[in-house]
Amino acid sequence: MNLTPLQQEFVLHFGEMGSRWGINRTVGQIYALLFLSSAPLNAEQITDGLGVSRSNTSMGLKELQAWNLVRLRHVPGDRRDYFTTPEDLWEITRILIAERKKREIDPTLTKLRELEMAGPKGDDYAEARIAELREMIELMTGFYDDMEKLETERLVKMLTLGSRIAGLIDKTSGALTLGRRKEVK
Repeated sequence: MNLTPLQQEFVLHFGEMGSRWGINRTVGQIYALLFLSSAPLNAEQITDGLGVSRSNTSMGLKELQAWNLVRLRHVPGDRRDYFTTPEDLWEITRILIAERKKREIDPTLTKLRELEMAGPKGDDYAEARIAELREMIELMTGFYDDMEKLETERLVKMLTLGSRIAGLIDKTSGALTLGRRKEVK
């Protein structure tokens, strides 16, 4: 399988970015190759296209399946498994956000709640910072939950309104203050 120069550049970039996103370079490249492929690919085609080992391809596909980012497809008359990515970019984005939330945000929120429920430890400043962080994450996850319920068309409309919504908030209720709360004395 020969990649076009455009495909090569995209695949290499995704491989580089993979390490920044906390995934293996090969996993990023596999995903990029599948994303750009107009037809499902089998492991042999992926291995050939990327020039990686069959075991790397197999492990990468398993990781992408665990993230729900690739779909298994069967081709009539062929016993091999074929893989593809969802067609809908919004579905991919929703999957990525949900998986990141499940793997990173939820455990952090659980730990913050556990720390608060354990009671005072004599470190007022640290306790206040933990409470502040928990409140912020709960606010953001609540917003995420609301956005996750929206149909894609409504979500896109809301996102395109972006700065206008912020302007409306400023006009109706004053500017929102974000960041650290002022200490009351």
